[in-house]
Amino acid sequence: MNETMTTVSRDEHVWSFDAQREPFVIVDSGALIEIETWDCFTGQVQNEGDTLEKIDLSRVNSATGPIGVRGAEPGDSLSVTLIDIRPGPQGAAMCIPGWGQLIHQVHSPTTRIFKVADGVVTMNERVSFPVRPMFGVIGVSPESGDISTFFAGRHGGNMDDHINGIGATIHLPVFQSGAQLAIGDMHASMGDGEISGTGVEIGGTGLIKVELIKRKQSQWPITETEAAFFTHGTSPDSIDDALQHACEEAFKILVDEWSFSREDAFIFLSVACDLGIAAYYHPSPGCVTARLRVPKLPSNPAPFRP
Repeated sequence: MNETMTTVSRDEHVWSFDAQREPFVIVDSGALIEIETWDCFTGQVQNEGDTLEKIDLSRVNSATGPIGVRGAEPGDSLSVTLIDIRPGPQGAAMCIPGWGQLIHQVHSPTTRIFKVADGVVTMNERVSFPVRPMFGVIGVSPESGDISTFFAGRHGGNMDDHINGIGATIHLPVFQSGAQLAIGDMHASMGDGEISGTGVEIGGTGLIKVELIKRKQSQWPITETEAAFFTHGTSPDSIDDALQHACEEAFKILVDEWSFSREDAFIFLSVACDLGIAAYYHPSPGCVTARLRVPKLPSNPAPFRP
């Protein structure tokens, strides 16, 4: 393992993924990075009186970085392994006017403060549950333009998938020299769908490793775990489009990387794989993220053939 450790403070952060942005720091492939992140509210929410209309919305969803990776070029993949994620002691979640499938059922706005200690998230005196830390925002510079950290796309960004937690490796397509990685929006826990629009929003520290896969690239981000890999698809507002992108990506991998026939790939995805939703807080001004779980088998042991 690379013994060199780079530390990146949460003070170095961005609000968008910009195709023209220069990196704050440059590391080699194989580098270990300790990365500190704000919560998605950038420290503005500390008690239950801090509701959304009382905070500066221009300071929401910061991502620490950007971090350049030496040798990363368009057509490569940047693999980011989340070795550890350590949430801070306090987080928050909200009911936000106009957001989420059940907003018509509640009196809003509402903020709840969560305490986090010893691997447990405490909501109140009756409700507590194990931590499931993850990063909501993981991305690189896009093909063109300037994309807010609130949105997701082929570059990654605000994917809000709880699979992106400890032990996972996220393979991101590289579009610009150096890749320019940025990470933020930590959650102590977040459920599939993130149906109110927030998880347990929290700041903290992560330990990551960055590596390059040369001349291999997916169309959308792929998350790899010990037992499976997960293709993603996103859309600004269409669950159908997001699901379709995730399916097309998995199909492409099976056919192009592992020599499945087109018919066998289609059938295998139906009989052995799991299509689901990572984020869909609708209605909202946000985005939709779908994922498709593909088990690792001798026929398809990884996303990319060596």
